[in-house]
Amino acid sequence: MTASTTHDRYESPLASRNASAAMQNIWSPQRKFSTWRRLWLALAESEKELGLEITDEQIAELKAHLDDIDFANAAAHEKRLRHDVMAHVYTLGDVAPKARPIIHLGATSCFVTDNSELILIRDALTLVAQKLASVIDRLGKFAAKYRDMPTLGFTHYQPAQPTTVGKRATLWAYDLALALEEVEFRLSTLRFRGVKGTTGTQATFLQLFKGDHEKVRELDRRVAKRMGFDADHIYRVTGQTYPRVVDAQIISSLATVAAGVSKICNDIRLLANRKEIEEPFEKEQIGSSAMAYKRNPMRCERATGLARFVISLTTSPYMTAAAQWLERTLDDSSNRRLSLPEPFLAIDGCLDLLNNIVDGLVVYPKTIARNLQAELPFMATEEIMMAAVQLGADRQEAHEVIRTHSQDAARMVKEEGLPNDLIERLRGEEMFKGVDLSSVLDAGKYVGRSPQQVDEFVEEVINPIRKRYAASLAYKPELKV
Repeated sequence: MTASTTHDRYESPLASRNASAAMQNIWSPQRKFSTWRRLWLALAESEKELGLEITDEQIAELKAHLDDIDFANAAAHEKRLRHDVMAHVYTLGDVAPKARPIIHLGATSCFVTDNSELILIRDALTLVAQKLASVIDRLGKFAAKYRDMPTLGFTHYQPAQPTTVGKRATLWAYDLALALEEVEFRLSTLRFRGVKGTTGTQATFLQLFKGDHEKVRELDRRVAKRMGFDADHIYRVTGQTYPRVVDAQIISSLATVAAGVSKICNDIRLLANRKEIEEPFEKEQIGSSAMAYKRNPMRCERATGLARFVISLTTSPYMTAAAQWLERTLDDSSNRRLSLPEPFLAIDGCLDLLNNIVDGLVVYPKTIARNLQAELPFMATEEIMMAAVQLGADRQEAHEVIRTHSQDAARMVKEEGLPNDLIERLRGEEMFKGVDLSSVLDAGKYVGRSPQQVDEFVEEVINPIRKRYAASLAYKPELKV
């Protein structure tokens, strides 16, 4: 047997390949358990202020040991006690012996577990919002740069009325802007569980404060404030836990982000196939182990795969919320250890990838123009028909001539692989002799208000986001692989 290494056991790719250090830190054991200690400190300080016999020395001991967690000692306590919260109560008590009698005073396990999770969710949502804003900003710059570059539009993935490269980018950005609204709403409505006791009745705290209801209510408010929540941002009633439907709402919001990411990356993959727009491709990057010429859209594929994973995770928290019995049941715990952090880690990876992709998008204007020109004659036919009518042609006759030639031209393109010669066919028809058939192939005539829509969108949607997230816009992710 060889000595154990870091390579002989499973490690989640969410951590090793995708999520940023910042998001991993939020969901790390260090952050989790140091938050527990801060909650115990906030509880003790608030209880002391409201009259319980807690000394300054005990408070000082708690303050001195907020981050120096002995994980090995905690693991040993948990192996013996079979209770993670009590293991950390004992671990803290070992280094703060004078404070030991008042650690966790009046609290139940969910005081630290639920409240810390709400704090981590708040921090993680904030990071998601910042990265979303960064992508939106980059898409706004891209849209402005290509605001008036005509490109073939598609419906049903069939050629349709032209749009512009910039206008299409605003569609991508708007999906993410709407997702950002959703994330911001979740942040604004996220509350603190507070100090509620074992079944949410606050009975133990009422006993500690000798029946003084107002002190119990004030304790709730003071602990919330110390942990960064407004006094009115506390869940009004709870059982032992905060309402588990909150988790479902949060993960659904992340799935909204994921859907936007996936849509954008799938569009780029389709455009890469048409050789119009590609994700960045590094100098020594290998697209295929066999086909050396390939420039596979690896980043977009990876982002869509992670996005699909996030969307798939929406089921679990709804099932957990639906299965909570009466004041609570513990079958949520093992599930939530996965279903809370993993969608955050995955969406974080998605947004880092998308920031990188948009920052380095490669546009091929000549290919875009060539592809558009191949279809433009068909799209110009209504304008040609109207021009002929204005010169005295019969509308129905003109329609039939155009229809016949269009079908023949399309057949030659599809069956013979020949260029679209519809315009040349129409030049030979007497009724179109006076029509300027060259000018009708000016693609800019068919994009409608696309350039102006880009300008308006940047001004009305993107600029306010830029203003709210000014400090986050310079973010440049470092992809791990």
